[in-house]
Amino acid sequence: MGQNPTDRMQRDFQRPGRSAVIASEGMAASSHPLASLCAVTALQSGGNAADAVVAAAAALSVLEPHMSGIGGDCFCLVSKPGAPPWGYNGSGRSAAGLGPATLFDQGVVAIEAGSVHAVTVPGAVEAWGAILKTHGRYGLDRALEPAIRYAEHGFPVAPRVAWDWQEAEGLLRADAGAARHFLRDGRAPGAGTIVRFEALAESLKRIAAGGPEAFYRGAIAADIVATVAARGGALTRDDFAAHRGDVVTPIRARYRDLDILELPPNGQGVAALLLLKILERFDLRGLDPLGPDRFHLALEAARLACAVRDAEVGDPAFMRRDAAYLLDAPFVAALAARIDPQAHLSGPMILPRSDTTTLTVVDRDRMAVSLICSLYRGFGVGIATERTGILLHNRGAGFVVDPTHPNAIGPGKRPLHTIIPGLAMQNDRCELAFGVMGGSFQVMGHAHLITNLVDYGMDVQAAIDCPRAFFEADKTVLEHGIPASTAAALGERGHDVVRALRPLGGGQAIHINWQAGTLIGGSDPRKDGAAIGY
Repeated sequence: MGQNPTDRMQRDFQRPGRSAVIASEGMAASSHPLASLCAVTALQSGGNAADAVVAAAAALSVLEPHMSGIGGDCFCLVSKPGAPPWGYNGSGRSAAGLGPATLFDQGVVAIEAGSVHAVTVPGAVEAWGAILKTHGRYGLDRALEPAIRYAEHGFPVAPRVAWDWQEAEGLLRADAGAARHFLRDGRAPGAGTIVRFEALAESLKRIAAGGPEAFYRGAIAADIVATVAARGGALTRDDFAAHRGDVVTPIRARYRDLDILELPPNGQGVAALLLLKILERFDLRGLDPLGPDRFHLALEAARLACAVRDAEVGDPAFMRRDAAYLLDAPFVAALAARIDPQAHLSGPMILPRSDTTTLTVVDRDRMAVSLICSLYRGFGVGIATERTGILLHNRGAGFVVDPTHPNAIGPGKRPLHTIIPGLAMQNDRCELAFGVMGGSFQVMGHAHLITNLVDYGMDVQAAIDCPRAFFEADKTVLEHGIPASTAAALGERGHDVVRALRPLGGGQAIHINWQAGTLIGGSDPRKDGAAIGY
């Protein structure tokens, strides 16, 4: 990652900001300080990075109920010294009895975020079990203990969580189960309010006692299926019983002196790699990291990479072109040639927002884990089971209703997925475990983080803090920290510039400094989280 990271740790201590966290034994970074603490506690109690990451992920399903939960999906990357990187696709599938023809007959031409047809089988619980079985020392019962404690005995709502929760009041009021479990007297709880989820605690206890089978078979699955069926959904108990995640080989692409690893489709990691390969053809090091040249190139390349994703990526069994083709040098060169450094590519692109939790853990043996869980939109589809207190995700909104498209909804298919964990390797050793939240923004978020580290020599905290840009339809959206002069210059190149109404995503990262024997962690100030080490 360029210069020795200890040489670039100094920041201006007269200005507001966070220092990167430095430790030597173990470290966790997540979007909630209590979840990071759960992970570090697991490490200090004899667990490894796999145990710690699952404990933190389960805790986040309680502490950040709008972002992730046992009603959502999970993806994971693991690096162990001396072993090949390991990936897990913990995304669920659509109902076996659902396809475009069925939806067309019902007059459905698009799967909206609030549609019951957007609910696919949740994959998170099965994925947690697989991660622990393959890499952990804990059983799922021990890993779920902190989550059960917070759900049963209560936790204080964090400020950013409270802000997001308030925005979703209308969505939650529209469903009896969601209103019952996630509102208090019809209102979202404010920051500092102690909240308990009694029904969810009982569901977590059943899973702790019976393992993933307790979620995919029996009372929990029956309650989810009944809840969905009552609203016209097609999921069945057989769909739940048939669910299995997949161990997958990560895909990778070289950026400067790093190998960046992502999971293969149905995730959008291939688009993040494609974006980096396009940017590698330009001399970013000579550009101001907050200047118009840097952001113009990044935005134009991101538009192209996301257009390829939307046209080509879906369930890999149905894709027309595989990841290797999309990352092949001639394909990358043809895309890069379309970028005019002085003019904006025209054409709208509508991208969905998404709410996600990402976390990273590295232990004393330098096992590094990047894991990301999601309900997709904030509070998912907005439907919760009344008995078991489980919010259901709306990942099926990633499908299209076009039988000719590789991402067309079909029986037992996985949709295009936005959540993407990341690793960066050098000489077959993990240098960085990272993740960036924010739906479709994650493609550009990964590239923004990596270029900040590699091309601009930032430490992980500064790289996360650095102001971000993205595009929504035909608008170029800039966070507040991007200078007015940059906004004006982008406007002169044809960008329709607006300021962001809310932060663009979030992120966590842990850098392994092999030379010094330390871990350097960063956590996004756009969230409530923290990097904690010992």
